[in-house]
Amino acid sequence: MPTVYVNDKPVEIGTGKLNCIQAAGLGGVLIPSYCWHEALTVVASCRMCLVEVGDRKPDGTVVMQPKVVPGCQTPVKDGTVIVTGEYDKRDPAAAALNYPADYTKGGKPGERAKKSQADTLEGLLINHPLDCPVCDKAGECKLQDFSYKYGRAETRMVDEKNTPPNKPALSSKITLFTDRCIMCTRCVRFTREISGTAELQVVGRAHHEEIDVFPGRPLENKLAGNVVDLCPVGALGSKDFLYKQRVWYLKTADGVCSRCSTGCSTYTDTNKDIVYRLRPRVNPEAQGHFMCDEGRYGYHFANSGERFVRPMVKTDGRFKPAPWTQVGAQLRQEVAAAVGQAAAGFAAVLSPFLTVEEAFLYASYFKRLAKEVPLVLGPVPVVGADDRYPKNVKGEPVEPTKFVIRAEKCPNRRGVEAVLMHFQGAVIPFADVVRDALPAMWFAGGYPVKEHVEEAFPADWKAPALLVAQDLFPTLLTASAKYILPATAAFEKEGTFVNHAGLAQSFPRAVRPPQEARTELQLAFDLLGRRGLAQPGAIRAELAAAVPFFAPLAGVVPQNGVKVG
Repeated sequence: MPTVYVNDKPVEIGTGKLNCIQAAGLGGVLIPSYCWHEALTVVASCRMCLVEVGDRKPDGTVVMQPKVVPGCQTPVKDGTVIVTGEYDKRDPAAAALNYPADYTKGGKPGERAKKSQADTLEGLLINHPLDCPVCDKAGECKLQDFSYKYGRAETRMVDEKNTPPNKPALSSKITLFTDRCIMCTRCVRFTREISGTAELQVVGRAHHEEIDVFPGRPLENKLAGNVVDLCPVGALGSKDFLYKQRVWYLKTADGVCSRCSTGCSTYTDTNKDIVYRLRPRVNPEAQGHFMCDEGRYGYHFANSGERFVRPMVKTDGRFKPAPWTQVGAQLRQEVAAAVGQAAAGFAAVLSPFLTVEEAFLYASYFKRLAKEVPLVLGPVPVVGADDRYPKNVKGEPVEPTKFVIRAEKCPNRRGVEAVLMHFQGAVIPFADVVRDALPAMWFAGGYPVKEHVEEAFPADWKAPALLVAQDLFPTLLTASAKYILPATAAFEKEGTFVNHAGLAQSFPRAVRPPQEARTELQLAFDLLGRRGLAQPGAIRAELAAAVPFFAPLAGVVPQNGVKVG
């Protein structure tokens, strides 16, 4: 197995093509960097990753290069020796290599790299403003972290700093604080290599270099928000999050984007049960490193004041709030009566926004009432066609595709379909039953875009006598219901989604739902007559045992998800 030596520690690197940063990472050693990113091309412009490199010969002798080199641009092979600026913190269990005298006479191993990193930081900080007290990046800024860890404690700068004007008109969603920029060019490379739209460029030379857009072409592509995540300092800021929260107040939970069937892995940043920010979580099995703006900014519905927050019952033509104890008893009685009168006419609609655990419990409940109850797949929103990136100058997708925004705007169609197939051997689309004169319907929705619900109903639709509508927002459907039950957003529950490719990803709850709301899982749990609080993990295990499609979910689900089916 090919082996490299990182601060004298042997590290097996496998057969992949790695650079010094990646090889050191396998050995648990951080080589700091700004411009390098795994998903972008290498430019070696920041010089923060300078290391000392050499080769260990078969006889055990070591030959070192006389100068430091950028670790991001230096590939490794069997026998490569990497010495970082933190050599003095090396693993004492690793035997020291026999470095040549012509190398050590210039200083101890690691001294050159350490001095180079400090020099690099001094250069980056020459014009960087002391904006940390007001900068959104404070608390998660690489410039702060690396300056503390690798930089000098005092500055030698006595001249006035260069203060170019900011560019708030860079985009409708993104602002550029020009004086904070360290010219890593990650954002420029992203717009050229990932989105392909190439709105960003570097203008000027040397001391006067700046990031800017081409005239008349603001940064408005559908992946633009990723440049904020890519920026290692506070130069690019999201107007959606700007000055809203300090990052050290935020609690972060893993999540899965619910806005299309790509199923991007995300981080959900919250404070006091309010969602403030979504960020992509790297997952090679799902979307890779990035996420689209539709998903990134598509969390505001969870904080909307229009949401249903408590159950309501229509009495004398008006909706009135009712306690769950009353609603639960009435629902059991009326649903059982409606199924008893005409089981085949009771449509149990399960939307593709439910988790697989919720769909499983609902299906179990309705099929326990009567096997003839049809389980219906709720409306599947489809908008346009799949949007593929990168694109060429004509806006046409080019290969290889690096990111896809799916036309299917729901997270769990495949998962709900698998549940329906298990219970009734077929998937009944909502369009097949919506025009029927049904005596009763239970609509378990949870649609973040209410237009997607209303578009699924014809203009002359007649509501069933018993209609239970469980959704987030007022629609034509809820206006015709007898019972309105508040649904929960994906951030407010724990469960599993299955994306377009059959990747099942489980996620924890990020925030609590409104005080008088119950998750769909808990409500189905109560309807089944089970006692206590519903435990998603236990129900997931039950699902995996009962439905062969979900058998891979038995046990612990890997962080990046698991293929099912």
